[in-house]
Amino acid sequence: MALFKKKKEYIKLSPYHEKKSGERTLPDVPEKMFVKCPACRQFIYMKDLGEVKVCPHCNYNFRLSAMERLNLTADENSFIEWNTGLDEKNPLNFPGYEEKLEKAREATGLEEAVITGEAKILGMRTALAIMDSHFIMASMGTVLGEKITRLFEKAVELSLPVVIFTASGGARMQEGILSLMQMAKVSAAVKRHSNAGLLYVSVLTDPTTGGVTASFAMEGDIILAEPQSLIGFAGRRVIEQTMKVELPDNFQRAEFLQEHGFVDAIVNRGHLCEKLATILKIHTSKG
Repeated sequence: MALFKKKKEYIKLSPYHEKKSGERTLPDVPEKMFVKCPACRQFIYMKDLGEVKVCPHCNYNFRLSAMERLNLTADENSFIEWNTGLDEKNPLNFPGYEEKLEKAREATGLEEAVITGEAKILGMRTALAIMDSHFIMASMGTVLGEKITRLFEKAVELSLPVVIFTASGGARMQEGILSLMQMAKVSAAVKRHSNAGLLYVSVLTDPTTGGVTASFAMEGDIILAEPQSLIGFAGRRVIEQTMKVELPDNFQRAEFLQEHGFVDAIVNRGHLCEKLATILKIHTSKG
């Protein structure tokens, strides 16, 4: 016989938490009231994130949708969208690809993983593209490549600088070699834009990887990045297994790339508009 026996204790719920039948239930908690930071693992009250969605504890930048990014970047009512209604094909007849695209469109409200157009940033006119990682990880397919190519071509016609917010998991495997061909096509458009004496600013956000990193993301005249953004080509594990080396903890983060000369500046999200407007103003100044 046990000398000590735990006494069972029951917490009395208030009548507010009891159903009419007498069945006890837990209080209702609104969904998405708190979010856990992937970097510091702290729980954050959603209202504390604000529109910029930056962790108040470690300055981690949460991923934004294209429309959230647009609202933070472009002046109100200044955005004019270009190149809409481009029809996505399934060139390889990849099983389930059409259904995957349809689900992504319903979830994001976008036609593709990038929106392009003309906008003003603190009064400075520019051609603008924003990639959305919520759309099949902003993988680069034929339509995405075509939209960005046309953005540069129209920017040349209108003598506009280009600003692109990149965020991608790389090439879109469902389109095979046609996806990889977008790297060369967009790069050629970037070169024609550069030959016209126009500015291209690339803003790398989390994550920017694969074929996008290997092409237009790293071809900007000025390359900015948000803090702690994942930026690279191949995955960390693939590199370690191939090279037989142990990589540092901050490998492929924006800070590591800046130290090694791949990124010109790391800019906090709250200061990006001011920084971009300053760069655009310097570039368009007369004399």
